[in-house]
Order: sequence, then structure tokens, then C-alpha cells
Amino acid sequence: MAEQSRRHRDKQRYDLRRLRRKMLFQLIGILILTFVIGAVICTVLVDDLLQYPFSEFVVSAVQGFSGMSRDEAIEVYAIIFRQNKTEWLLLMGGIIFLLLFWQFTRWFSRYFQMVDSKLDELLQEEGRTGPDLPRELDFIQEKLEQIKGTLERRRWQAQESEQRKNDLVVYLSHDIKTPLTSVIGYLGLLEEAPDMPAAQRAKYTHITLDKAFRLEELINQFFEITRFSLQQIPVEKEPVRLDVMLAQLADEFYPILEPEGKEVQLQVEEGLILMADPDKLARVFNNVLKNAAAYSFPHTPIEILGEREEGQVYITIRNQGHPIPSHQLETIFEKFYRLDGARSTNRGGAGLGLAIAKEIVTAHGGTISAQSDSRYTDFTITLPVEDLYDDQEEQE
Repeated sequence: MAEQSRRHRDKQRYDLRRLRRKMLFQLIGILILTFVIGAVICTVLVDDLLQYPFSEFVVSAVQGFSGMSRDEAIEVYAIIFRQNKTEWLLLMGGIIFLLLFWQFTRWFSRYFQMVDSKLDELLQEEGRTGPDLPRELDFIQEKLEQIKGTLERRRWQAQESEQRKNDLVVYLSHDIKTPLTSVIGYLGLLEEAPDMPAAQRAKYTHITLDKAFRLEELINQFFEITRFSLQQIPVEKEPVRLDVMLAQLADEFYPILEPEGKEVQLQVEEGLILMADPDKLARVFNNVLKNAAAYSFPHTPIEILGEREEGQVYITIRNQGHPIPSHQLETIFEKFYRLDGARSTNRGGAGLGLAIAKEIVTAHGGTISAQSDSRYTDFTITLPVEDLYDDQEEQE
């Protein structure tokens, strides 16, 4: 990357030198052409071929407008032209220079017109491409191509994200009907049969409550979709005991994991502290743990590993489940992406958990990545801890 950046800077300097040389040669050519044309015109009009017709024309004009005699008119001609030949040469040279320089500015403005045309192409979604810029503007051409590629990639990602969100809304809308229909059906039975046996009533009530919880979960996913924005996540940092936070999260997940014989195994360095937003960071670990709980095999442990090394804290959440294909290891952190497909709403959420986790980690100056093979799937969260230890040293 550094070598590529160096080559780009070298080429940019080379192109700029080439542009400056071209401009310099143009200006030198204008000065030479101005001198030559001015000298030729002045010599022809005053000293050479047109001397007699030109002088006669001037003398006759002076006589006609002023009523002077011929001798007086000739004297006026001599004073105006013969005795001020140098001044006339300079005046004519200045006029010619301005005309040629105006033409030069028109030539130079073509660069801006071509760059403007290229910028217009960036705003067009049709992808039409006009002629390339001149060779001396290659560095601008390359930069514009990079910008265009970035814009097209972001446009494609935005369209894909919007399509995923729309599909997910449709699927969630469809899936909401199932628990809602069940709730209405069982409540209708309870209302129609007031003398229903207590055991059967308790069974129907339990089913209705379970369906209502599922309905609440789906509605919460709708709210998550509508309010989610990754544009700005404020972070309010304070010292956080990661070992304590992760132990609390492990306890909270016990009711979710226990029915399938799963458990959380903690291997976190004791007294592991860093500066972070505790609420936001808890959400990161909660989202990743929910993902691990949803996609791990029954009767397998979910391991949480934590250590500090070289100014960084590494938290790895490991589960045993079906491996994630290599081409999806980066995609899973995109908005509204569901590894098991958006249709499977009974497992996983709206496809926002890992995207939110990545944004929060990035706001803390850290990174989150995933690795997966036939045995384990690891989500590794890396966070800086220099701020905390610098503060402690200052206080000491």
C-alpha cells in the first residue's frame, strides 16, 4: 500500500512538471510570436511596402478632417508615426500579446471544462464515460476514476442494503401474522369456553403468552429497523471492568442457553480494565453472544476469551456450529444481513446486531473480525487501552 501510494505521488509530480513545461512553452511561444508579428506589421506599415499608401492615407485624412495644408499634414504624420515608432511597436505588440494570451486562456480553460465534464460523469448513474483527459492530467484522471469506483461501490452497497431491509420488512410482516393469529385464536377459545378445565386453560394461556412474547420480539425488530442509523454513535468513556461485565452477561444468557444444554465458559484475565462506554460495549458483547447462541450446536460451550497484549484488549467469543463460508465473513457485518437468510426469523434478529457491534467498536477506535472453520467460529473484538493507562500514570 505504501509503495503504491509512493508511485502515485511520483506520477503526480511527473504529470505536474509536464503540465508546467507545456504552459511555459506556450507562454514563450506567445512572447516570440507577439514580437515577430508586431515587428512585421510595424515595419510593413511604416517602413516598407505600405509606407507610401499608408502615409498618403493618413495625410489625406488629416487634411480632410482638420483643413490643414499638405505640408502641415505631413508634419503631423511625422510627429505621430515617424518620431514614435518605438511606442507604436510596443502598443501593437501589447495588443497582439493580449489577443494571443486570450487564446492561451481559452486553451487552458479546456482543462477545467474537461475536468468539469468528468465530474458530471460521477453524478450520472448510467455509467457513461467520455474521452479521457490529456496525458498531463493523468493524475486527475486516475483520482476521478478512483472516486467514481468508490461512488459506484457505495451506491451498490446502499441499494443492496435497502433491498435487504425491504425484503426483511416483508418477511417480518408475514411472520407477524402467525403469532398474532395464534394469540387471537387461543384468546377466542378462552372466551368462548368459560367452563374450560383448568389444566387446558393453563395450557392455552401458556401458548398465548409464548406467542405474545414472539410477537413482541418481532415488533421490536421493526422498531430496530426504523430507528437504526450508523451515521453517528456517541461514546461516553469511563473505566470498565471487562471481566465483571462479561461475567454478568454470561449469567444473563443462562436462561437462553440452558434449555439446549449450552453454557458460557469464561477465560478472561482478571482485573481487565479499559476506557469505554459501558452501555455501548455491553451491547456489542450482547449482540455477538446472541449470534453465538443462535448458531451454535446444542450441548456445546460458548467460550469467552479475554486478554491484554501490547496496548490492546482482545476479546474472543467462540462457538461450535456450522462454519461460515469465507466469502461471508466480511458481509455478516453489513446492515440487514442474515447468515441463515432473512426468512428464518425464528432464529436471529433483523440482521442489525453485528452491524451495530461493528459501528460501536469502530467508534471506540477498535476492530471486530470473524474467523470460521470446521471446528470453531470466532468473533474477535480488539480495543485500545492506552488512554486508561496514560490517565493512571498521570494521576500517580
